[in-house]
Amino acid sequence: MELLVAYQDDPAGHNMAKYLSKEMTLEGDVFRGKYYDLLIIPTPAISADWLEEKYDYDGFIFLSKHAAESGVLALTCHSTGNFSDAKFGGNNKQVAIPHPDFQKSYLQTLKKNQEQFPEFQITIEATHHGPTALNKPCIFVEIGTTEKQWTDVSLCNSVAKLVHQVLSGEIPKNPVAICFGGTHYPSKFTKQLLEGKYALGTVTPKHALDDLDEELFSHIMSQNSMAKFALLDWAGLGPNKQKVLDFLEQTKLEVIKL
Repeated sequence: MELLVAYQDDPAGHNMAKYLSKEMTLEGDVFRGKYYDLLIIPTPAISADWLEEKYDYDGFIFLSKHAAESGVLALTCHSTGNFSDAKFGGNNKQVAIPHPDFQKSYLQTLKKNQEQFPEFQITIEATHHGPTALNKPCIFVEIGTTEKQWTDVSLCNSVAKLVHQVLSGEIPKNPVAICFGGTHYPSKFTKQLLEGKYALGTVTPKHALDDLDEELFSHIMSQNSMAKFALLDWAGLGPNKQKVLDFLEQTKLEVIKL
């Protein structure tokens, strides 16, 4: 069973959690449900590396706000991890185990319901921020981009309904690919997720490839043991193209250039 997690002072996450908890039963500090449980925590979600000290679940889905300097309205979903220093939760040079099949089902469900969110871009983000130390898959579901959206109860309820829809149904299994290159909002990988056959593991963007060394690459591979493919944003690898290829040559992954 999955545990949904929201930080009490995150307006978007808390609004989604409040909606979902209405049909659930509170036992101690956990809301119990048929398809998933729910927890509202007093500390930021990006620093929730402590969760497994108290809670044992198959995976963790964090409900959260999304902020962007651009102000572009976005509904996003991304795996977590730090390729260099941990500035926003988690540990240095550590990536979490991703949640590829849930992510694909959720983003495709968002896209099918795009008419509910006509002003919003539906996109994944590259892997970033914490938590990074959990031993089970984790993923962030985020509502962007300003306080106006985070406090829009109707919007938060609509997104929460789709999270429930995905978790209460059968989540298909898909071939999993790890990704290298592209921007923080990697359009080629988002397109693969929405229209292609692959679910996505860790997404290492172009700006993080300078930090990719043998130790970090090996760690990414171990956290993505379910992956059989590597997707490369071929034009978006920058000066580290050969380094990425050399690392991938040491693996059994099938390399696909986009």
